[in-house]
Amino acid sequence: MASSLASTAEAVGVTVGQLVGLNRAATALTLSSKNVRAQIAGDYLSPFKGRGMEFDESRPYQAGDEARNLHWRVMARTGRPFTKLFREEREQPVFLWLDLRQRMHFATRGVYKSVQAARAATLIAWAASRRGDRVGGVVFSETHHHELKPARGKSGVLQFINRVVSHPAWINKESIAPDPRAARDALIRLRRIVRPGSLVFLLSDFGGFDAVAEGHLAQLARHNEITQLFVYDPFERRLPPPGAYRLSDGHDEFLLDTTDARYRDGYTHRFDERVDYLRSLARRHRIAFLDCSTDEDPAQTLQKSLLVRS
Repeated sequence: MASSLASTAEAVGVTVGQLVGLNRAATALTLSSKNVRAQIAGDYLSPFKGRGMEFDESRPYQAGDEARNLHWRVMARTGRPFTKLFREEREQPVFLWLDLRQRMHFATRGVYKSVQAARAATLIAWAASRRGDRVGGVVFSETHHHELKPARGKSGVLQFINRVVSHPAWINKESIAPDPRAARDALIRLRRIVRPGSLVFLLSDFGGFDAVAEGHLAQLARHNEITQLFVYDPFERRLPPPGAYRLSDGHDEFLLDTTDARYRDGYTHRFDERVDYLRSLARRHRIAFLDCSTDEDPAQTLQKSLLVRS
């Protein structure tokens, strides 16, 4: 962590009060799909991933009713033909996949990537709650995966907030060894709880995202609306101007020399390649892709890119 990072608790961690306070910022935000192809019931638009139908009631059979909708149990009980009536499901569960791995606890400007991701996820949760949608997801690190079944209303958002704030990753972030399997394992857990037709938000720097993880992502994207929110620090995109910089992780210090132009250019090129890969991945699987720097306002980023005023 560079010394330019603000030395405040808000920059390196989250509290219940802070995340609950984001409810106000979320009032101007409304979840909306960008890939409009055909309108379905409710306010959501989807190219192909519908939410399905659920049984509403039965009524006596009328001429023209489809035979496949006959209610055989009622017919057996009454001796008269009845037809099942269905209604299209009007809620769209929202699932948040929040990365709190060790690599996310880093920043040189603004707040830690983990803090930024947690704030963005909470804004989405509050926006979903205001629409009457249930909120669930997976909050994970290298050592702990917390699964949350979707819950409606303020209680659903508070359940999510409490899991985020109480996650051991905030305490043990400096003593955990990196595990490249953590992200793919978290995607597997997410697939277990997501039902078709859901809105799914992945909030991470997507470090260590490999072919296996992409396979799980592809399966999720087949029947759900997926959005990747790529969180990064400006230092990861571009090195500072030529010079010697003292960096610290809070315990150890080292000197970074950025005077070599080829090294700076190569550093930027590697970041750009990584972003290009993530964007290509999103295009292949019809996934929305957003990016958010650690020194940006996540509410404004979401409002411009994904969430629109009602």
